[in-house]
Amino acid sequence: MKKTISIIGSGPSSLLLAAFLDTKKLEVTIYEKNKTAGRKLLVAGKGGFNLTHSESIANFIERYTPSDFLKDALLSFTNDDFRNWLKEIGIPTFIGSSKRVYPEEGIKPITVLNTILNHLKERGVAFKFEHTFSGWDTENNIIINDKTITTDYTVFSLGGGSWKITGSDGSWLDTFIEKKVETVPFQASNCAFKIDWNPNFIKQNEGNPLKNIAIYCSEKKQKGEAVITKFGLEGNAIYALSPQIRAELKSQEKARIYIDLKPTFSLEEVISKVKNSSFKNTTQVLKKELKLSTSQIDLLKTYLSKEDYLDSTILSENIKKFPLEIIALGVLDAAISTVGGIDLNAVDSNFQLQKIKNQYCIGEMLNWDAPTGGYLIQGCASTGVFLAKHLNKII
Repeated sequence: MKKTISIIGSGPSSLLLAAFLDTKKLEVTIYEKNKTAGRKLLVAGKGGFNLTHSESIANFIERYTPSDFLKDALLSFTNDDFRNWLKEIGIPTFIGSSKRVYPEEGIKPITVLNTILNHLKERGVAFKFEHTFSGWDTENNIIINDKTITTDYTVFSLGGGSWKITGSDGSWLDTFIEKKVETVPFQASNCAFKIDWNPNFIKQNEGNPLKNIAIYCSEKKQKGEAVITKFGLEGNAIYALSPQIRAELKSQEKARIYIDLKPTFSLEEVISKVKNSSFKNTTQVLKKELKLSTSQIDLLKTYLSKEDYLDSTILSENIKKFPLEIIALGVLDAAISTVGGIDLNAVDSNFQLQKIKNQYCIGEMLNWDAPTGGYLIQGCASTGVFLAKHLNKII
């Protein structure tokens, strides 16, 4: 007789879990509180459906915080494995110029989702929509729609605390706290970071990008671009620094970042360009010799004194290491992802809850962090496949 497994939530981690479970041994049911599956996956597809990243798995693992927690899962189901599986079920992918991986041109996010869902249905996976988890009975059986569900295995894939419109609102956290499972409050990640801009600067530059830069926080450096917003800064160059920025905000109530406006040049090269230019006007030097944008130049002119702006050495030092102070995180619900949720000490190496046997937590509801660029979806997918392989072995 088949064992039963109840998967609560229908995000990437649960869909990949179901795809790799042995349905000859297991009767698989996915419970979803919404009317449809995978709504957060569709949100991830807005603006380009970045499924994973193509860099080496060794570098890939280091993108995560903490990097060791997901190591076994990522090695068990790598970015290459993900691409191969997608191709097998009818979703060919390609590597973009940024080395990010996308579905081939013409394949929309809804097509990817429907292909995965059809694959699961063909494997006998059942879906029950408008079914909401609310806790446990006295025997640790899960309660869904106010009814006790008896099942051999339970897997929670409840998501983080952002994008409430998709159902990923983090409301489940209180339920686990009541159960005395170790948890961590949700915080925004890959979000906007607040800067108290000079009013004149933001009036002229709101919405403008800072391209081909590098940003530092603590000992971490990230190349990319950032967008100047009325609130502060956002974009891939700063998203990857979320853990470091949060840590400084927590310990100091502010975080100091430094922007390298010309990361392809050394400080010595910048000084040489500025000092030896044939242009006499400093602004012209920055435009013509260093190819700095108007917003980059405005940043320097606004925050440096006239004397410092005209001093070749001081100006060059600020081009390479321009300081800015972050005073807050962006709104939780508007964040691309969140950290917090289930404390990593609350699960064992196979993601089983320490307090409840045969019940597991996977995906973004666990307290790990990753930057944008395909790492979030890959991390969720890998936890699902890793758990599937574990369950297939022990059943």
